[in-house]
Amino acid sequence: MSSSSWNMKTFMKGASILTISAIIVKLLGAVYRVPFQNLVGDKGFYIYQQVYPFIGIFIVWTSYGFAVAVSKLLAESDSRGQARAMMRIAFIYLLLLSLSFFIVLTVFAPFFARSMGDPELVSLLRAGAFIVLLMPALAVLKGSFQSEGRMVPVAVSGVGEQAFRVVVILLGTWIAVRAGASLYTAGEIAMWGAVVGEFAGVIILALYFQRTLKGPIEQVAPWPIVKKLTVISLSVSASSLILLLFQLVDSFTVFQILLSNGLLEETAMETKGVYDRGQPLVQMGILIASTLSLAIVPLIAHHTTKNEGKGALPFIRLTFRTAFLFGWAAAAGLALVLPFVNEMLFETRTGSIALIIFALQIFWLSLILPLTAMLQGAGKVKVPALFLIGGLIMKIIANLLLIPFYGIMGAAIAGNIGFAVITLGLVLYFKKVWPIRLAETRFYGWVMAATVLMIVVVLPWMVLADWFIFDGLPSRLSSTVIALTSVAAGAAIFLLIVMKSRIMGEREWYLLPFGKRLATMQLLLTKRKGE
Repeated sequence: MSSSSWNMKTFMKGASILTISAIIVKLLGAVYRVPFQNLVGDKGFYIYQQVYPFIGIFIVWTSYGFAVAVSKLLAESDSRGQARAMMRIAFIYLLLLSLSFFIVLTVFAPFFARSMGDPELVSLLRAGAFIVLLMPALAVLKGSFQSEGRMVPVAVSGVGEQAFRVVVILLGTWIAVRAGASLYTAGEIAMWGAVVGEFAGVIILALYFQRTLKGPIEQVAPWPIVKKLTVISLSVSASSLILLLFQLVDSFTVFQILLSNGLLEETAMETKGVYDRGQPLVQMGILIASTLSLAIVPLIAHHTTKNEGKGALPFIRLTFRTAFLFGWAAAAGLALVLPFVNEMLFETRTGSIALIIFALQIFWLSLILPLTAMLQGAGKVKVPALFLIGGLIMKIIANLLLIPFYGIMGAAIAGNIGFAVITLGLVLYFKKVWPIRLAETRFYGWVMAATVLMIVVVLPWMVLADWFIFDGLPSRLSSTVIALTSVAAGAAIFLLIVMKSRIMGEREWYLLPFGKRLATMQLLLTKRKGE
């Protein structure tokens, strides 16, 4: 793309389109798990969640990491012929990777299933394996559009892919359950739903792409391209992969340890399914952090080259403070109302204590995602990757030590330990790269004050509402009313304190996605104070 056509306006427009589509995709990806769990119960949810990390890791690595890597390489190419040669190399490399992964997952499915303690998962692993065959086309097409700044096809494809997937999963599961099929069959249908979604995404991109395939192809050395693709794709997708890798650790350890602790197989499956309820809650909780990484981090990359990186400093501080603020608010707020949210979404309050601990992971992830993305924007990829590996090792060790004594609560604690280790390492390294103060002391003070006031107001209301006010209502309806009113009250109180304290300036709100309304509200609140 020529430098004349690459200006800040097109850059921001593209980033905005991708951000909005990413919010929709992530929201759909988290929300569909709730009706799915309601259809299949905790055992059915356990079956699906045991297998999903296998294909999820490959999807994120290729459709996100490789797409970014391909777009970077194509943007740096000197001619159309060279770009086409790079696309061909990328496609062949990804095709070989996909075929290898497909063969491994298909042939070794019985081994993986036995290692997880459930031989009946074989059919799900083999169904999910087909999704990887679509990845080469998806990643290369996405990367091509991104390199040209054409974000609309990428956005439409992402939303279309997720929408098809959700519809097929929920409709297929509903039909299977109504027909009296086994929960493993329902899980297999859910896996095929993911394959259909991916296929729809490829078709959408291909329809946009069909006019740009003609032209000569230059000779390009393949190995430097392959090396760059691998390094960039892994470093870019590392922070997104970490949540799936933690889930994979749980797939191999939680159910097995619960069984060895003496739980009956059926009970162990349902207990793991209850623990897995935390996944969609965390995904919804880190939505703001994910959005920040997509929306603000490209600005940091853009400004890092200016004035020896000083042009990026206001965006760096803003990103950190926003991630801390909303990550903490989401984690603390969800932990506070979790028993009611648990029943509202998943029918029972089972496992609420373990899920409260699980929900605290939102805070760590809300910092991990933007911090790693900002470091990547500055070209720092190796050290953050090492911290992520270190955190994963801590999660494995903590799972093995804690689950035998504390069950799923131990697994939730282990997740927090792993993520806390990563966060601490990233913050310390971040301070070395940018030796700046990320936030003032008063910022942390007001955030804690807002949290305490939120708890002081919301907790008595929940107790009164649960024991007296809505006591006559059906249990799930009562929990729904309490959860929604508590969330609304908690969010209002928290935001009111934050705005009154002005720890975020009006100009800063404006830079955030959908921040215009918050800036207007803050101006109204502070004006009244002045009067």
